[in-house]
Amino acid sequence: MISKKKEELNKNKEKVGKSKEEVSKSKEKLINIKEEMKSGRTKPEARRKGLKYRGERREASRERLKKRISPCALIFCLMGVLSLCYCLAILFCGFGTYFFLVWGVIGLFCLAVGWLVSRKSRVERIPIWIRKTSLTVFGLGLLVFLVIEGLIFSEFHASAKGGADYVIVLGAQWKENGPSELLRRRLEKAIVYLKENPDTKVIVSGGQGTNEPVSEAAGMKKYLMNAGIAEERIMTEEQSFNTEENLRYSSRFLKKEEDSVVLVTNNFHMYRALKIAEKQGYSQMEGLAASSVAGFLPNNLLREFLSVLKNFAVGNL
Repeated sequence: MISKKKEELNKNKEKVGKSKEEVSKSKEKLINIKEEMKSGRTKPEARRKGLKYRGERREASRERLKKRISPCALIFCLMGVLSLCYCLAILFCGFGTYFFLVWGVIGLFCLAVGWLVSRKSRVERIPIWIRKTSLTVFGLGLLVFLVIEGLIFSEFHASAKGGADYVIVLGAQWKENGPSELLRRRLEKAIVYLKENPDTKVIVSGGQGTNEPVSEAAGMKKYLMNAGIAEERIMTEEQSFNTEENLRYSSRFLKKEEDSVVLVTNNFHMYRALKIAEKQGYSQMEGLAASSVAGFLPNNLLREFLSVLKNFAVGNL
């Protein structure tokens, strides 16, 4: 008897549970019907409206994202990524100095600025005087950079007349296996001129750095002799370690005020070298620009920009 009553109770509970579920379902249907009656739409129309609403929400979220991430932030982030990639490319391709690490610093700085200006709320927290000062400094810096780079490019294709008394070849890194690519291009340019002008003498200028097996001048002299330039035409200057010293020490072999001189160096280096020579009193100097490696040109141009500023500050220009 007891077991039968328990079974009946369980059945009643199941019926009650089912009836509750049916009631909740009916309530939901009733609510949906009321909403459809209020809006005057059928169920398929309501579905279409829901889909349209969700599409509008997605579009609105995209617009909000565009507003939050400013074009300025995207530009800085892109510049940061490109600078870091360029730094890594130079690292894996080989390098003469560690200056290329500047590109890594520039990349990280650009990414930091991009993150900062990507949200309007972050920018608004910065005092307005700091924002105005930063924009002014950035604008002036960019203007100075563009002017100096324009001057550097103005001597990119410097050429010289034949018949000069002397050619001065400025040194660059000498490696265990011979001249660096930049120096090789300078030497090849000088060889062409010297063969076309057999009465012109040549001064090769450059000392020995800590990472060089011989002095740059000694290496250049041997290279020129192997190319067929007579030894008696070659003079070596082995004391200098920068462009200013190259020209100052080379002047001991000639008369700056009287002799005609052709200066051979790479295109990006020509403007600064000619200006230093002019400052030192070379009255009849022309440039003969050698080419440079295209992939390393941005690095060379940035380094040259800083070198021009430095030489101007110390009075070499």
